[in-house]
Amino acid sequence: MATTTEREPATASSRTDTEEPRRSRRTGPVLLTTLTWILGIGFFFPVLWMVLTAFKTEGDAQSSPPTFVFTPTFEQFATVFDAGIGPYLANSLGATVISTLLVLLLATPAAFALSMRPVEKTQDVLFFFISTKMLPVVAAIVPIYVVVNNIGLLDNIWTLIVLYTAMNLPIAVWMMRSFFLEVPSELLEAASMDGASLARTLREVVLPIISPGIFATALICVIFSWNEFFFAVNLTSANAGTMPTFLVQFVTSQGLYFAQLSAAATLAALPVIIAGWVAQNKLVQGLSFGAVK
Repeated sequence: MATTTEREPATASSRTDTEEPRRSRRTGPVLLTTLTWILGIGFFFPVLWMVLTAFKTEGDAQSSPPTFVFTPTFEQFATVFDAGIGPYLANSLGATVISTLLVLLLATPAAFALSMRPVEKTQDVLFFFISTKMLPVVAAIVPIYVVVNNIGLLDNIWTLIVLYTAMNLPIAVWMMRSFFLEVPSELLEAASMDGASLARTLREVVLPIISPGIFATALICVIFSWNEFFFAVNLTSANAGTMPTFLVQFVTSQGLYFAQLSAAATLAALPVIIAGWVAQNKLVQGLSFGAVK
């Protein structure tokens, strides 16, 4: 009996010791998930508030304290369309799509050459590409403005297309090179043994493998081009204005029209949100390409 009595406390303490790690293992993921949701809601709340404000009247949008219960209205969206959003939207779509296609057309062979057929100065070339992104845009706007004005391309959509292509090309080369490096060299050797040319190998063997990376690169270029403001506001006026410059119209000397600005910003953000939602699977695959062997 004495032996049995002595064992019982030991058994109870051992159960307590084993339950504590189990509780910590359960509470850890729960706390992490809760914290993630809080951070996600915190980052998304300004966007949600912008969308809600777009359906308010100016009185409700500027009320203090903020109005949470209101009657939705499409008055602000009608005002935005009456302000002439069409040409700005068309300019943004044209500059973004064409510049992205040019970036992919130029970055693909460059990244392929730097990854599959590196030369002695490959690292120097890569550093030169990325170093162009380190120059502040404001430091280059004056010579760019002078050159563009002298050649008669001020307030021209093709000026933005060339600048957006040059702006996104270094990042595209770096991203696509990392994707090309994940392609097994055995595939290139097999294609070469079968008599395929370098162009055919790139077109029929390599590009299908790295297609998620191409989509990811294209989406990032689209976002950068669509949101670009500095070149657009300094080099365009009436004919080649883009969506970011259109939003400036709602900032007047009389003050901010919060509801109208929110409606215009919602319409400006909608194409990029739709593009990201459509290509989200490709984006995740591209950004995680090669992460799991």
